Amino acid sequence: MKPIYPCIWTNQSAKEAAEFYVSIFPEASIQESNPLVTSWRAGNSKFMLLNGGPEFTPSPTLSFYSEFPEVGSVEKLWEKLVEDGKALMPLGTYPWSEKYGWLQDRYGVSWQLTAHPEAPPYGNYSPAMMFTGRNFGKAEEALNFYTSIVPDSLTKFISRYGEDSPSQTGKINHAQFTLGKQLFVAMDSGLDHGFQFSEGISLVIPCENQDEIDYYWEKLTLKGEEGQCGWLKDQFGVSWQVIPEHLSRLLADNSHSKKGLETLLKMKKIEISMLSQ
Repeated sequence: MKPIYPCIWTNQSAKEAAEFYVSIFPEASIQESNPLVTSWRAGNSKFMLLNGGPEFTPSPTLSFYSEFPEVGSVEKLWEKLVEDGKALMPLGTYPWSEKYGWLQDRYGVSWQLTAHPEAPPYGNYSPAMMFTGRNFGKAEEALNFYTSIVPDSLTKFISRYGEDSPSQTGKINHAQFTLGKQLFVAMDSGLDHGFQFSEGISLVIPCENQDEIDYYWEKLTLKGEEGQCGWLKDQFGVSWQVIPEHLSRLLADNSHSKKGLETLLKMKKIEISMLSQ
């Protein structure tokens, strides 16, 4: 299975945002750019930015937990990312890290920056899900659900709130789990943040064949909601895209590419055979 990667919805600023990110993150580069999407990579992590318009915006419920080996690296990145953005948790020293901060950047994307001595020079980037509001207390249910449907997945560790946080005792304050080759973070928050998961950031599952598409679509929509063009929401409201691994190539290589795109726009679950006609 190819690694799951995030897709960030932008208001026609995909290339601009990608150029900003690759200018500040270590060992980062743009991989692909066209009128619809721009993809960039930092180390082993892929990010896709979509020119979607004003309909959706990213939510802090899905942020990127980003580890770097040196405190100085965290401080420099914080300074650049918080410019024209806002701090959600101030950069400082916390029980779990010598240097940590949570911010929302100028494009609405949320980053949790933390110093970790064992992180590689180019950093580790993990999608981090916050279960709050109507989802409060569901972090463990969600990670158990996700790891049960994605092969080669496991829960690495779970840390829970103690009795010093009475309204949240026993709930998850930080958990790490893998889905295939990608590391994820999950947490509960009983605070009234006023936001939920949205289409502003979705998680892309690149599938090798139709059987994989059918499998993930069935599992994730069982108590969720079907969308268009391979998009869906699961039972927790997290947005996913279940798409062929080489969707762009499928459309580009098709001598009737315009027809293929029109066909795609009419689909909910993607049928590869219909795109190849």
